[in-house]
Amino acid sequence: MAGRRVTTFEGLDDADGWADVMSATGASQCGFCTPGIIVRAASLALERRRDAAAVDRMLLAHLCRCTGWQPIREAIVAGPWTSNGGHAGVGRDDDAASVRAEMEGGVGQHVSVAVATGAGGFSDDLAPDDALVALLAADGEWVVGDSLDDARQRSGKVQGRRSTTALSWPVDVPAGSWVRTLETTWVEPGYLEPDASWCAPGGEPSPALGNGGAFGAKVASEVTSVARRLADEHGRPVRALYTREDVVRRGPKRPPLAIAVDADGGGVLRIAHSGDEDPARSVDVARQGLELAGFTLASWHVEVVDVAGPPTSVALRASIVGELLAVAASLDTAPDVVALTSGARAVAEFDGDELVIHVHAGDPLDATVLRSYCTGAAHAALGMVRSEAVALDDIGRPVDLTIRSFGILRAQDTPAIRIEIADADRGGEPLAVSDAVFAAALAAAWRSTSFAPRWPAHRR
Repeated sequence: MAGRRVTTFEGLDDADGWADVMSATGASQCGFCTPGIIVRAASLALERRRDAAAVDRMLLAHLCRCTGWQPIREAIVAGPWTSNGGHAGVGRDDDAASVRAEMEGGVGQHVSVAVATGAGGFSDDLAPDDALVALLAADGEWVVGDSLDDARQRSGKVQGRRSTTALSWPVDVPAGSWVRTLETTWVEPGYLEPDASWCAPGGEPSPALGNGGAFGAKVASEVTSVARRLADEHGRPVRALYTREDVVRRGPKRPPLAIAVDADGGGVLRIAHSGDEDPARSVDVARQGLELAGFTLASWHVEVVDVAGPPTSVALRASIVGELLAVAASLDTAPDVVALTSGARAVAEFDGDELVIHVHAGDPLDATVLRSYCTGAAHAALGMVRSEAVALDDIGRPVDLTIRSFGILRAQDTPAIRIEIADADRGGEPLAVSDAVFAAALAAAWRSTSFAPRWPAHRR
């Protein structure tokens, strides 16, 4: 780096303008990835920012798990808000926008221009400067160091790699006369912010969810209890951190499934189970999903199958329910319609290469935020059907350990996604709709593969 000049977000002349446009277009939800994207976007010449292919190539260096890329593309094309005299905050009710974000994300979420600057308030950022750092060692025990570098040295772990191991589908569809079958495999939630918590001696640990919601994967994270225990043991504040490899190996995954439907609407649902979560939870969620999807419970056989693999949890986004809703929608003709008991509804269909989703969510509260969360849900669904998966070794250990190895759709691989918000719903009670969007997009993406019997359809 000798002789080089390094420019960070704070060093940009138009940093505030970029933050404004990112907020105005819904291109920043958690804000974790946004400053880096802004710095790279600011380096593009104006004519390159107007070139969609150039923007997608630029975004190859980045990953956003929240927004589905579409709002980010729109923000980069628009450029820094101050260049045309606008300001994202004008006329916006940040409180109403935050309510919509919390409804869709399931955790408290602050919406403001500050989020796009990286100042959204991640709990790990609030840890004292002199806090000790705890990491998991190669033997699975926690080690404590005076700094992150010290803890890394003590942990003795080697950075994970991507494997060439073939994918596996842990539960099979039984033999029978079926009109629709589906087998799913291990999928990594792929959130960008690894689990983190800090605690002072005798205090309460910062919540793992304060470092990003993770689509339900951090609900039972161990880092909070570890931070509290180690802070009390050492008499000093302690940050307990997962590495990416820890997230993949120890973090929960949605249960892989095998689903088969017969001509009368009955069928078999087999649910993979691994880890400590009570298998009865999977059965309860499955029954709820079958009823919501319009199936008759008495006509279905639900079975939990113990398998070797990372821990499974139904806490992840629409686990089991999303797949069942997609299967039910697939039995009808397009467009694919998913309705929740709340009255929220999503209707998805491809128009050429563009995925169009009509959402009925009551009062939008903030249409930009609603559209952003729905686009992110659609992106996750597209990836799950097409490309997302994690390979395991012969004894059930994940061997794809880098975030680039999970098959998350890159910007250039993601089709245009258009979210249409129903005008007739405006003024009604606001309804969370992103789970319906996720399921409807699963169905539409699956339909586009001619109902491939396994997800992901484009990887083996």
